[in-house]
Amino acid sequence: MDESLSADDVRRVAKLARLRLDAAQIDRYRAQLAAVLGHMDHLRELDLEGVEPLTHVGEVTNRLRDDEPGPTLNPETIASLAPESAGGYVVVPKVLGDGGGA
Repeated sequence: MDESLSADDVRRVAKLARLRLDAAQIDRYRAQLAAVLGHMDHLRELDLEGVEPLTHVGEVTNRLRDDEPGPTLNPETIASLAPESAGGYVVVPKVLGDGGGA
């Protein structure tokens, strides 16, 4: 295991991912994350001189159509369908910052 990867590092990554980990999970994920980072170190050692970047593994072309407006509901109808609205806007729970979320 990479000793430079601390339990605090795992806690920091878990916090960014909005995960709560107990001590056993921190140890397990520390080992797994260290293995991934070790694999990345091996990839950095590859000689990629002259290798063209790959954008897609198959010979596929994006098939996109022009953006065209579709049917819409008027704001009054949307407000009447929403569980809560205020000032013409639909009120939703806060999910960023201290709002909780998943």
